Amino acid sequence: MDDLPLQKIAISGGTLASILQRFSSSAGDVDGLLFGRVTHVTPSNLSDDDPLDLSSTQSNSSNLVATVTSFLCFGSVHSFYDSVGRVDSSVLRSLLGDRVTGKSSLIGWFSGRRRTHLRPSMRESSVIASLSAQMHCSSFFPHSSTESFSFPPCVFFLLTSPFADQFIHTHEYRAFQFRQSTRKLEPKSIDIVNIGPAFRGDYHSFCPNSQFPLLSCELRGTFMDEDKTGESLKHLKDQKELDMLAEGFEVGSLSLSMGSEAANYTSGLEVLYEKMLVKLDSLARLVEKSSAKVTEKENHNMKLRYRLAGLE
Repeated sequence: MDDLPLQKIAISGGTLASILQRFSSSAGDVDGLLFGRVTHVTPSNLSDDDPLDLSSTQSNSSNLVATVTSFLCFGSVHSFYDSVGRVDSSVLRSLLGDRVTGKSSLIGWFSGRRRTHLRPSMRESSVIASLSAQMHCSSFFPHSSTESFSFPPCVFFLLTSPFADQFIHTHEYRAFQFRQSTRKLEPKSIDIVNIGPAFRGDYHSFCPNSQFPLLSCELRGTFMDEDKTGESLKHLKDQKELDMLAEGFEVGSLSLSMGSEAANYTSGLEVLYEKMLVKLDSLARLVEKSSAKVTEKENHNMKLRYRLAGLE
């Protein structure tokens, strides 16, 4: 594909809000990949007059628009490139997996930095240049879509936060296109598209491709350390108590409430609900008895204080 300029970069409000949320909720700087499509948009400025220059009219008859439909945030930096900005193809392929389809391909990447200027760094420019050079890898760019076509990943989103804390203006962002001919990043206008006929399908199928944080399911530490052993045993005891309280409410059983077995599972949910009401009722009665005993004890202590003070 030739090194053609983009007219603008379009993104839905939901996608942009999700990227900003991942950036603001992260512990530090983040980066990620952008997915979408690049399409021809024919302008609607029709005229009854004969064009004087047919070649210029044909060249301007179609404009390229890059549309960002989803993203993949890694929660940190240097996720698929090294410190000098060289992209690791093997790591990139493993991160992409089956996310590249006939309707959505890799079109670029984004970087979120805190308290920095809104301009690309040398490393970020090197990353987008190396990523754009991956255009010859056919696995990154499917050709099954009839609405979009093969286009190198040249879109770069930069997000920053202000140097001083502000209550209203909390984020800044800017979009760029990397041109192979000039080896430079050119600023492009961002079109935030709301719900409409041209973008309704993206709203219905939007799903942020963001990885969940890794949760450790194993007990950390060695049993040779007595302090760590005692702490681990306490955690096991607490977990057993929680399991006893949640008896009959396992997460695995809730999966039956969806799908074809949902109708048959309704009676089971009613039984679980009745058990929960019984547990709550018994807990309320226990609290009531305990409160009565505490009141009785307080009255007895008050009578003893009055007797010692000679008020009786």
